[in-house]
Amino acid sequence: MPHFSIEYSANLDAKVDMSELCALVLRTVLGTGLFETGAVRVRAFRAEAYAIADSLPENAFLDMSFRIGTGRSAEDKKRTGEAVFSAVSEYLAPLFETPHFALSLEIREIDPVLSWKKNAIHPRLRGK
Repeated sequence: MPHFSIEYSANLDAKVDMSELCALVLRTVLGTGLFETGAVRVRAFRAEAYAIADSLPENAFLDMSFRIGTGRSAEDKKRTGEAVFSAVSEYLAPLFETPHFALSLEIREIDPVLSWKKNAIHPRLRGK
């Protein structure tokens, strides 16, 4: 962990480079110093079917979900959320120049009792 998922309306494809956005999120998350490099995963999912607000075709959304393990303070989680939301908001600034875009972020903690993981990347990055 952590897993960062970006879900977005298909009409953003022509306006946003999602690979670049994923790289920005990765840099920002790692820049907090709270997460191990080998643990962070960022991916984007395109929503083909969606209905937004008043159904205007130019309406668009980008929803971010950040699932993290337990053990970080509320302050650290808030600082991470603010850093990511600020970086993404700045990257997507042109979309906010129209009245047709919505951006959201939610951080959720994963219950360790109900989560199973196996990661071969950690040992490589830890130099083992």
